[in-house]
Amino acid sequence: MITTVVVDIEGTTSPTSSVREDLYGYTRERLPAWLAENRTGAAAPIIAAAKAQAGQPAAGTDEVAAILRGWLDSDVKAESLKAAQGLICAEGFRNGALHGEFFADVPPALRAWHADGLAVYVYSSGSVRNQQDWFTFARGGELASLVRGYFDLSTAGGKREPSSYEKIAGAIGVSGDRILFLSDHPDELDAAVAAGWHAVGLARPGEPNPPRPPHRWVDTFADIDPGAE
Repeated sequence: MITTVVVDIEGTTSPTSSVREDLYGYTRERLPAWLAENRTGAAAPIIAAAKAQAGQPAAGTDEVAAILRGWLDSDVKAESLKAAQGLICAEGFRNGALHGEFFADVPPALRAWHADGLAVYVYSSGSVRNQQDWFTFARGGELASLVRGYFDLSTAGGKREPSSYEKIAGAIGVSGDRILFLSDHPDELDAAVAAGWHAVGLARPGEPNPPRPPHRWVDTFADIDPGAE
């Protein structure tokens, strides 16, 4: 019996365009100034990690900003980039420049599952801070009260690795056969199933990832009954 639902964000609960254009755009514009202003504070570990990953130990803040912008444009899932994005976008969520955008079918489904006693978690490559803000500052009303917890690359690992899903199951204390994972990416579904989870794919119109067997695919949360999966 399913007791827990874990959801991806980009392409699953929310349009890919809203993440790439809103969050990425806001981050890209503010990165150079934010790194320079916070280079001895919050940005220090991010700068060090980016320089180490890029193999450029002597890079200055402008060069690090260029590295991070390049990763942003290429959608590289780097922890240093995600950490910077989380901190930079936190300001945007709080001043009203940014909002979490959700497909219309998602809020009612999350509310119904929560009312039925299911535990809902989020697992996304975006930082936990970005995830929390995305649900807290959702357009149309907060959804964070429906979410039990959040996982990202630093707390769980890569989304295409079965070990990441095993780690999440251990952290929440639920066996894999009681967890349903929802994502638009076939490789992520493969990894979840390899870890013993149930999985359903989201194939929403206009989203970039095409469905792939052997998973079941739907185009709306309204077609998902966790109790029947």
